[in-house]
Amino acid sequence: MKYDVIIIEKVEYELLKRIVSMAQYYKDSTYRASIEKLKNELDFAKIVSEKNMPEDVVRFNSKVEIATPFGVNRTYQIVTPDHSNIKENKISILAPMALALFGYAQGDKVEWEFPTGKNAINIIKVEQMVREMKMQK
Repeated sequence: MKYDVIIIEKVEYELLKRIVSMAQYYKDSTYRASIEKLKNELDFAKIVSEKNMPEDVVRFNSKVEIATPFGVNRTYQIVTPDHSNIKENKISILAPMALALFGYAQGDKVEWEFPTGKNAINIIKVEQMVREMKMQK
């Protein structure tokens, strides 16, 4: 792991905590396990300001190119649940794949429990998109 812990920007951390707390009601055990793992990682995460956020860390709206052990390379954009659209490769932060990648950096290898079992994902490239995040009061 490039930075030893996951790194999350302050505003995104607060939003992520809210999203995760609402997601505990999912019935699917894979989702619950992914959310629980992220909750545990949040306890040790490094929370930074926007100006101190590394460009190569996966966050909201990031486009992430990944490689799996099965030789599959894909690019996804991590978005809030209301902007999820799999046809456009935009996956919700609540999807196990997005939960697995959030806060990790380009070059990291992430192991996570998916519906198909435990898999390792290599983060090939992280591209930051324009920030459209707004905190809802």
